[in-house]
Formats: sequence, structure tokens, C-alpha cells
Amino acid sequence: MDQLLIFISFILYLLVVFFIGWQAFKKTSNLGDFILGGRRLGSWAAALSAGASDMSGWLLLGLPGYAYLSGMESIWLAGGLLVGTWLNWKVVAARLRIYSHISGDSITLPAFFSQRFKDDTGLLQLVSALFILLFFLFYTSSGLVAGGKLFEAVFGLDYIWAVAVGALAIILYTSIGGFLAVSWTDLLQALLMAAALLIVPIMATYEIGGESNAVSAIAAKSAYLLDPFTSNDGTALTAIAIISLLGWGLGYFGQPHILARFKGIESASAVPKARRIAISWTFLTLTGASVSGMLGIGFFEPALTDTDSEKVFIHMIDAMFHPLIAGLLLAAILAAIMSTADSQLLVSSSAFTEDIYKRLFNSNASRLSLVNIGRLTVILIAAIAFILAMDPDSKVLDLVAYAWAGFGAAFGPTLILALYWKRMTRNGALAGILCGGITVVVWKQLHGGLFDLYEIVPGSVLSLLAIVIFSLLDRQPSVEICDEFDQMEKSLG
Repeated sequence: MDQLLIFISFILYLLVVFFIGWQAFKKTSNLGDFILGGRRLGSWAAALSAGASDMSGWLLLGLPGYAYLSGMESIWLAGGLLVGTWLNWKVVAARLRIYSHISGDSITLPAFFSQRFKDDTGLLQLVSALFILLFFLFYTSSGLVAGGKLFEAVFGLDYIWAVAVGALAIILYTSIGGFLAVSWTDLLQALLMAAALLIVPIMATYEIGGESNAVSAIAAKSAYLLDPFTSNDGTALTAIAIISLLGWGLGYFGQPHILARFKGIESASAVPKARRIAISWTFLTLTGASVSGMLGIGFFEPALTDTDSEKVFIHMIDAMFHPLIAGLLLAAILAAIMSTADSQLLVSSSAFTEDIYKRLFNSNASRLSLVNIGRLTVILIAAIAFILAMDPDSKVLDLVAYAWAGFGAAFGPTLILALYWKRMTRNGALAGILCGGITVVVWKQLHGGLFDLYEIVPGSVLSLLAIVIFSLLDRQPSVEICDEFDQMEKSLG
């Protein structure tokens, strides 16, 4: 009976999502609508869609699991993400909205780079698109792993079938409705995620017997869990460990699925309001996720195993709530998974359709054919990510960390300098993307000493250096490029 009530809650939630997807389908007539929703997102939709597409299943699985195992150490990770969110909205959002429109109405990040530097060879656009496809395969697979763990824990499904169910749901409404479906469902999903991350820690604190009892219960397991400068085994956190955790904040500047919301917002004047909404939501959800994981330390006796740690939020919901309420709260986890996986699939689809297929193979493709190619690409990429998600021992946070670093290092420094430095050249941009992306891939394979530093940090530093060096060695940008940059500056007032 319990599982039946939870199942009913899930079905009701999915019906709402598919209805939204169908409504968006009726408003999608061309690739611009499919990829950016015609650039007509309001402040609330843009802010919460960016947040929901950012905070994937790792927010309700990976981060609580990390906090459950490491305690207050998780504050460095959450803090880095919060600061990174604010900086991204403050530094990038308005400029990217204006410049992406001025530079040939670029609807994808690779197209923006190509238009920004007037790259007629198509090389910059192609390299950018290939990196997007590579890292999003890992990122999307993390969402499918999270979905598999959710359905496995709640319904007792075999892991493979659990992953398949989650993947099918995401593919259906993303391929049908495109950007509008993704953004409108993200708005719903963001609110559902925030509600769950507010309710669960409050109820868990009550169940344990109040804040003082919760702290005592955590200290009884290990006093080190309450010290942000100490790991759970009692050793002091090294500078490399702290910098690595804070370094997650660097990733925001290069995440294509988040940057798409900046390009899709209705105007640059809507950015300040959206920024305040986004920061408030991010603070609430990161705090709720971290606190939930830490409360789980005192909540469960005996303790969860390391392999089961990423299910701490699921087990807390199951233990505290009536099945019908539990179903709605567990749907928030599904919402987190879907809200990011759909965005990732959409950006991957746009990278192939706009930046590879249209650019290299069929520049005269009709609007309808491009939308259909985009939908087929969603299915293909999801299928490959499904294969990568087949290992039931995969850690959601590990998969996210790799893809997050790849995007942050490859695109972050390149985008910021493209928006702020007139002297930057195409060769500088190409060098930055290649250097950042390759550094992440290589650094990930190395271990010990300095190589324990999270790969996003060296990747971003080396990417920045490569951009500056190759740009200064190159000839001055053309008058056309400089004039376009000046036009963007004037538009900002």
C-alpha cells in the first residue's frame, strides 16, 4: 500500500510535467524556440530555471551524502557554490544576454564564440561543440545514475530498469517541448526542491529532539564532524583540500546549460531581479541539503554504509512521512534529476544541431528539419549516457565533479575575457578552450601531492594564461570586432 501511494504521487507529478511539455510543443516553431524559447523568459522563470538546471540530483543525493560522511567539511563546497552563483549572475548574465544577441543572435555558446571572434573557419565553433558533447555525456549519466538510485531505493526496481525509467521520462518531454518545456518545468521543479529541502531538515530536527540533541548525536559519532577545518578521521584539512572544495565555484562561468538561461532571459534589465531570486533560492537549497546530510548522522542507527550514503535524503523521507507526502517529497528528487538532465540534453542537442550539423553538413536546412534533428539528438545522447550509467556503484558527485570541471576550465575563462577584454583574439579563445579542457582530462588521471587539487583549478589558471599569451602574440582584433564590443559596452550603459 505504501509503495502504491508513492507511485500515485510520482505519476501525478509526471503527468503535470508532460502536460507542460505539450503546451511548450505548441509554442515551438523553430530552432530558436527549441533552444532558447525565443528569448522571452521572465525573471522568476530564468532565475529558478538556472538554479534547478544547476542543482541536479547531486543536490538531494550527492551533497547530503557528502555532508553525511564529512560533516562540516561540506560547508566549503556549499560556500564555493553560493559565491560562484552570485558572481555568475553579477559578472556574466547581463553582458552575455546583450552580446549574444548583438553577435549574430547566437543561440548556442559555440556559435557565440564563433560570432564574437568572426571565425570563418568554423574551427572554434566545432572544438567548443565537441567539448560540450564530451563532458555532457558524463554529466547526463550522473543524472541517470541518480534516477536509478531513486527508483531502486523507493520501488525496489533492478538498477538497470530504474535508470531506464528515469531516462525515458526525461527524453519524452525534453524532445517534445524543447527550451520552454525545460524552463517551465524547471520553475515547478525548483519550487518543489526548495520545499523538500526546507521540510525535511525541520522534521528531522524535531524527530531527533531539537537542535541541541541533534548536535550531541552528531558529536557522539565523531566530534570531528562538527569542525569545518578537520576531516572525519581527525586529520586537519589541507590547503589543497579547501581550495579544491571552494574551487567548485569557478565552474559556473562555463556551464552551457546555466548560461543558456542568461541568453534566454527577456532583457538585461530583468537580470538584477533574477539575480536576487537565484541567490535566495541557492542559499536555501544548499543549506537544506547540507543540514539534511548532517542530521542524518544523528538520525540513523546503525549508520548507513558509505555506498548507501547518497541515499540518506531518501531514507530520511521514507522514515518520517506518510507515504503520500513521502511521494511528493521524493518527487522533488526526481525533479532535481530531471531539471538538470533535460537542460544537459537540450544543450548537447543544440551543440550538435546548430554547431556541427548545420555548420558543417547542411547550412540551408529548414527550420522544421533542424528541430527534428535536435529531437533525435536528444534521444541519441541520452542513449549513450544510459550506457555510461550502467555501473550501480557509480557516485553521482564524482561524475558531476568531472563534467563540472571540464566545462568550468574549458569555457569559463574564455567566456569572461570574451565579455570584458577587447584585445582577446580567436586564437586566444581557441587556446584557452583547448588548454582548459585538456588539462582537466589529463589532471584527472594523476594522483598524489599537488595532483590531488581539484582539476578545475589548474585547468582554469592554465586556460587563462593561454588566452592572454596567444591573444597578445596575435595581431590586433579587426575594426568590426572592436566596434561590436563597443556596441555591447554602450548597451550596458
